[in-house]
Amino acid sequence: MSAKERLDSSGASANYSKSKVAVVYTRPETVFEDIDRAMQLADYQSHLQSDVSTLLKINISWQYYYPACSTSPWQLEGVVKTLQKDGYNDLIAAHNGTVVVDSFEGEVRNKQKPVQDKYNLPNIHLDVPPNKWIPYHPKGEMLVLDEIFPEGLTIPEIFPGKNIVQLPTVKTHVFTTMTGAMKNAFGGLLNRKRHWTHSVIHETLVDLLTIQKEIHPGLFAVMDGTFAGDGPGPRAMRWHEKNVFLASADQVAIDAVAAKLMGFDPMSIKFIRLAHEKGLGCGDPSQIDVVGEDITGVNWHFEGTKNTFASRGQKLIYWGPLKPLENILLRSPIAPWSFVASNLYHNAYWLRFIGNRRVKAAMRTGWGQLFQQY
Repeated sequence: MSAKERLDSSGASANYSKSKVAVVYTRPETVFEDIDRAMQLADYQSHLQSDVSTLLKINISWQYYYPACSTSPWQLEGVVKTLQKDGYNDLIAAHNGTVVVDSFEGEVRNKQKPVQDKYNLPNIHLDVPPNKWIPYHPKGEMLVLDEIFPEGLTIPEIFPGKNIVQLPTVKTHVFTTMTGAMKNAFGGLLNRKRHWTHSVIHETLVDLLTIQKEIHPGLFAVMDGTFAGDGPGPRAMRWHEKNVFLASADQVAIDAVAAKLMGFDPMSIKFIRLAHEKGLGCGDPSQIDVVGEDITGVNWHFEGTKNTFASRGQKLIYWGPLKPLENILLRSPIAPWSFVASNLYHNAYWLRFIGNRRVKAAMRTGWGQLFQQY
């Protein structure tokens, strides 16, 4: 069914087969079985072709380990074990760095590399050689990307024709309220200038989902909520043990269910609503088939509007009185000042004086003990 066919005359999603999102509670002792159960409940094999390569899009939101911040080693290992058991043998671990995050350091500190090595996974870092980026002309209508990048879009050469499994965590975000499967594509499909899109981040995520549906024969997501992040994410968060995994082929629906668990109205989050209205997935919880656990009435009361000192400054540039200076401050040769400022705040100040204490406390939990075993 095309996106157009899913829209009624008012622009809202028309009735069609319900999207399915699996929700499974877990504990360290049974985490691999629970991930497998979530994936099977979400009928993942009907959405991923087993005769093509499958990319595992790993999330590294920080090169330092912080609970709920990046793909966990048990999340990655559980997905790999299930895929290999079911005959998906051509798996590729895919990372991306950013202007403020070193993905090579991150895969080590977040203990993803031991899993990759254990299962002999080819491991690529998309934004550095020898990986190539090629021009791409989307077939679907773009909301903003064609304006942000008038010279044209490029995507990783390795992406087209391959399945992709997004591996996000359940957490909040200072720009998008929450971040999940849809935003996990942000690093993979946009290169080092992706920060140019922050002022139109919601529309950007919708454009990226449009592109994903065009280039990948199969699309799936497994979201880790063993630790979940609350507050000014994706880094300076308060972690909570929520002991849950989500899985779905519908990137909009899985984000909507995660948002609802966190206590947000999914359709009030712009990127979820826009994607729903474009027919890219289902963002209305009443139209989603949640299988596995009964999450009726669950509300974690997370806060998605909190800011850090750094994010307050960014918002002044993206949406505040400094907006006229955005091109000079963030898209000119002086832009590296902002990268330095972000690293000073998050790495030199926040992690040192606040974050490390929280990490030490997390290491005393069952999930922290499991992390230390990798």
